[in-house]
Amino acid sequence: MDDSEPFTVETVLAPVDGSEESATAVEYAVAVADRYDASVHALFVLGRGVVRGMNAGTVDEEAIAADTQGFFDEIQAVAETADVPLVTAVDDGFSQTRKTRHPGNVVLDTADSIDADFIVLPREPVTDAASAEVLEKAAEYVLAYASQPVLSV
Repeated sequence: MDDSEPFTVETVLAPVDGSEESATAVEYAVAVADRYDASVHALFVLGRGVVRGMNAGTVDEEAIAADTQGFFDEIQAVAETADVPLVTAVDDGFSQTRKTRHPGNVVLDTADSIDADFIVLPREPVTDAASAEVLEKAAEYVLAYASQPVLSV
């Protein structure tokens, strides 16, 4: 892109993990999409504990699905208010067999596969929370390696 080309956005990727910070990031993603007449693709990234628990059979997959759908319903309301199309997806943020699979590269791989023009994700919170959210650790990685513009909120 050079200075003579206008900046355009067709798809905004909003990685989420169910946290308040990621819900706030979706609000920003919807605002960007609204400004550029684009759509939002919300990617729910499952955490290490959830993935391990599902693989071991110790986590109720139906409960995880219900919680994830509940979060998607909340952000759908935000998108509908702005009349912005919203697509949702879920992916594992970790793998027990691939060391290179972590939330940061899941976000970047998804951005490439959906041809995202812009990424909005939560940054690490300034509080010292006992339970780290999934995307806290991904923000720095995405900021460093994304080929798309990134807004970290």
